[in-house]
Amino acid sequence: MAVFTEVSFDEASALVSRLSIGELVALDGIVSGIENTNYFADTTQGRYVLTLFERLGFEQLPFYLHLMKHLAQHGIPVPEPQADASGEILHSLKGKPAAVVNRLRGRHHLAPDTAHCASVGAMLARMHGAGADFAMHQPNLRGLAWWAETVPLVLPHLTPDQQALITQELEYQQHVATSAAFHSLPRGPIHADLFRDNVMFEGDELTGFFDFYFAGVDCQLFDIAVCLNDWCIDLESGRLVEERANAFVGAYHAVRPLIGSELRSMPAMLRAGALRFWISRLWDHHLPRDASMLNAHDPSHFERVLRERVETPWHFTPPAAS
Repeated sequence: MAVFTEVSFDEASALVSRLSIGELVALDGIVSGIENTNYFADTTQGRYVLTLFERLGFEQLPFYLHLMKHLAQHGIPVPEPQADASGEILHSLKGKPAAVVNRLRGRHHLAPDTAHCASVGAMLARMHGAGADFAMHQPNLRGLAWWAETVPLVLPHLTPDQQALITQELEYQQHVATSAAFHSLPRGPIHADLFRDNVMFEGDELTGFFDFYFAGVDCQLFDIAVCLNDWCIDLESGRLVEERANAFVGAYHAVRPLIGSELRSMPAMLRAGALRFWISRLWDHHLPRDASMLNAHDPSHFERVLRERVETPWHFTPPAAS
């Protein structure tokens, strides 16, 4: 979403003209984010987002784009990739993979209340259900294997205390991943990055989830944990706000009831979600790429979140059956 690759109006216009979505009338780079090059692209027929993929290759992207298409066709409000005359939704621009998706209406709620959290929880459960019959498979590329590869790269940049925390947590998560409880967790396509700035609302209506380019097949509980660590915390301390957390998981549970191993694994998965984003933010901060617009996130935020999850485990208690 930062601009790593400059795209001219004429270059973008040539791509848009192949997609039967009107003629390009405005092109504006999007500053936020750190993974891909993104532009708002307005045409005579609507508003779209043009993405050039900076890390993902042509072999990986069909999973993400076809997942979005699948979810959109199953009634989940997500950006729908636009096809050319041959039906292709993965394009090429300046030698890089590219896609054009419709721009969602609404805005972010960066200070969510319990109602926002409940809306996201219920829609996440619906999304997991809609993805159950998605035929393609790709692992979570930022999962445990990536953590194990990346921790040694960031360790030299950390204090001894931070080094101890990150290595101990990685060892703990590797142990969890061998357990019977972990292997019983329901799996399927997950978003894996559903932060506050990846959801849109218009008034009280949730109008969409977007930025699926970290999606993969993994434990659905991991998706819940990632959300809880962003939607349901006090940003200054990293402390979980239980009222919001209960609203989120309660709304999810009402749509897709959690099984016993998920309820028992919640504290470990919350730690896993915090570790994943601490590692990726350390990587982006200490091993950055060049970009004409780039706002790297503060790694210390998820260090605080991880310490909170270790010190204060949290369980969800389902409401008693009436």
